[in-house]
Amino acid sequence: MSEVILEPGRVDRNYWLDLWRYRELFQVLAWRDVAIRYKQTAIGVAWAVIRPVLTVLIFTIVFGRIAKLPSHGVPYPLLVFAGMLPWTFFATALSDAANSLVSNANLIGKVYFPRLIVPVATVVAAFVDFFISLAVMAVVMAWYRFAPDWRVVFLPLFALVAVLASLGPGLWITAVNVRYRDFRYVIPFLVQFGLYVSPVGFSSSVIPAQWRLVYALNPMVGVIDGFRWCLLGAAIDWRELAISLTVVAISLWIGLAQFRKLEKTFADVL
Repeated sequence: MSEVILEPGRVDRNYWLDLWRYRELFQVLAWRDVAIRYKQTAIGVAWAVIRPVLTVLIFTIVFGRIAKLPSHGVPYPLLVFAGMLPWTFFATALSDAANSLVSNANLIGKVYFPRLIVPVATVVAAFVDFFISLAVMAVVMAWYRFAPDWRVVFLPLFALVAVLASLGPGLWITAVNVRYRDFRYVIPFLVQFGLYVSPVGFSSSVIPAQWRLVYALNPMVGVIDGFRWCLLGAAIDWRELAISLTVVAISLWIGLAQFRKLEKTFADVL
């Protein structure tokens, strides 16, 4: 008579191959996150349009009309919208990924699968809002009769960098948040603070030269400037981009290492 043994995970498992083996679970979780994002909301996916549009209007009035910051020949709403695209994605992906393990506590405690699937699925689900906002951006560009040039082909590359930029701190925070739930209160503060120190409502050119290298340590600087370079043909400082990409790589490595270190304790703590 054969015997079935249920086990949380064998020592001889290959974690990275398991990510591929459990790809269907990844698809299910990502689709579920998309389905429930606007469940029981009055206007549904319209929130993906309203939030960035309102922010663009506010930033345009404050920075463009009142502060009169330069836009270098680009209509100020386009400058802000091109910055809002990656920032809104980053903020949504970071917030969702940071709370993903706690939100899926029941699933994690019942069955083995690479826990990395959970936060990555939430990041992928955030692309729904991104694509909706990108479509609105296309409409606004058409309104201003502003067409992108050949550089737009590099937009997917910078979108990938935005994913990695959100995934690095997201993995670290969600791993720590399993044990110390206080971190869920830190996330909104980080997102709000990051909005004002990132070049969302203004061009990077307004930053004084002596602060530019420190300023570039913000990984979203390179991402946002990259989006504007692709969509609007705006100037980009390649040295600052290199610094931002380096910070993205380091934060991703730290986040992944911390996540893997604490992963074996998730089921017990949750």
